[in-house]
Amino acid sequence: MSKTQATTATDSASVLKNFTPYKLKKGEEYMNEAQKEHFKAILRSWRNQLMEEVDRTVHHLQDEAANYPDPADRATQEEEFSLELRTRDRERKLIKKIDSTIEKIAQDDYGYCESCGIEIGIRRLEARPTADKCIDCKTLDEIREKQWGA
Repeated sequence: MSKTQATTATDSASVLKNFTPYKLKKGEEYMNEAQKEHFKAILRSWRNQLMEEVDRTVHHLQDEAANYPDPADRATQEEEFSLELRTRDRERKLIKKIDSTIEKIAQDDYGYCESCGIEIGIRRLEARPTADKCIDCKTLDEIREKQWGA
């Protein structure tokens, strides 16, 4: 599984807790106000879920912090805390990306591929609300990444 796929799997799992797909109406304009509101709601909900995780982690670290006399127990606890903090760091970066995506919506710059300019598509954005490239451009990026080992 590529890094992007892993991130997407994590992202989608978080976003889809209280998810209702957008119902497209015939002839509806792409990225109209209703669609923008739909994505703002998804992004805000996702951000709130991540912030709740941050709060849980802080409380967990405070509650579970102990000075075990056994070095193996201390090492296990430190490794557990380290993994948890790395996860929270990734989520902190994701929160920044969510905030910048909400700002893109406010500036009417959301839903279009940064590489080629075409519509990213409602379903792709629902699967990955922070997507900034269409599926074709993202696929090409991943192919290039594999070829160059970047």
